[in-house]
Amino acid sequence: MTRRYNFCAGPAALPEPVLEQARDEMLDWHGAGLSIMEMSHRSPEIVGVAQRAEATLRDLMGIGDDYAVLFLQGGASTQFAAVPLNLLSEGGVADYVNTGQWSKKAIAEGKRFGNVNVAASSEDTRFTTIPARETWQLSASADYLHYTPNETIGGVEYFWVPETQAPLVVDMSSTILSRPVNVADYGVIYAGAQKNIGPAGLTLVIVRKDLLGKADARCPAMLDWKTAADNDSMYNTPPTYALYLAGLVFEWLKGQGGLDAMEVINRRKAEKLYAAIDGSAFYANPVELQSRSLMNIPFTLADANLDKAFLVESEAAGLLNLKGHRSVGGMRASIYNAVGEDAVDALIAFMQDFERRNG
Repeated sequence: MTRRYNFCAGPAALPEPVLEQARDEMLDWHGAGLSIMEMSHRSPEIVGVAQRAEATLRDLMGIGDDYAVLFLQGGASTQFAAVPLNLLSEGGVADYVNTGQWSKKAIAEGKRFGNVNVAASSEDTRFTTIPARETWQLSASADYLHYTPNETIGGVEYFWVPETQAPLVVDMSSTILSRPVNVADYGVIYAGAQKNIGPAGLTLVIVRKDLLGKADARCPAMLDWKTAADNDSMYNTPPTYALYLAGLVFEWLKGQGGLDAMEVINRRKAEKLYAAIDGSAFYANPVELQSRSLMNIPFTLADANLDKAFLVESEAAGLLNLKGHRSVGGMRASIYNAVGEDAVDALIAFMQDFERRNG
């Protein structure tokens, strides 16, 4: 079988060494005589897997003991509700910044549970910019400020951390582990796994411990972060196989040199692809230069009538999942950690050949 290059925004590519190890351990995990998928989540084996995964993640990200690390279910979209249920006080207000479709969904969910102030929005630029910090209209005493550091659909990314008195809550689904972050800057970091962590089904929440225990009385036990923390993420049966695979990804990242090394690689990949787009009159990227995502790169063709041919031919060339989101159109290449530089090189070569034949 020949592996092809996967540019999907999620579920996304996984490192081949991780998939190979999982394949080899599928039927008999470490001599146990059964698959890890068949083990009780209360067993010493699964508890050990979870503990090792957490320890490796803490080491990779520099997560201090003043933060709880939770392995949950439901995807980042469930956390859109969990955030206000855990942090928004009765009569309080939460600030949100709207930079794309995922921000909008978080805002809509927040409004179900209390007062939401949209402090800034880039909707007027069709989400091709990040609103300048001096334009934000923050509340005087917000319970938290929520923003999305990277929008997978529009391809915009923050390269700075907002200064605010309120705890920062961030949906890092598409940038987590792609470069170093100072965890201490944030009150809560949450992320769906299916981009840079592991397979779909697992959700990571990193929450400062002083923010635990504030949940609204209406908050279901399954969404209460303190309940999860008090039970070491095993209040119910966690997604054990996804957690196992995430642990392998964390170990793979350490083997690559950690997040500093990944940032160098990811910047190089993105710079190559942006250079190919900008150096062409055939392709274009709509995002302002200083806010271009390193993970999700949308681009359009000069003639949209060629989109279908581009997708058919690129797939035949082994380049998968390049169709842009329906709200943006055109193409999108998601180049997460597990998408190698060889994949980006192959995409650029195809783009240049397609332009020669159709430009």
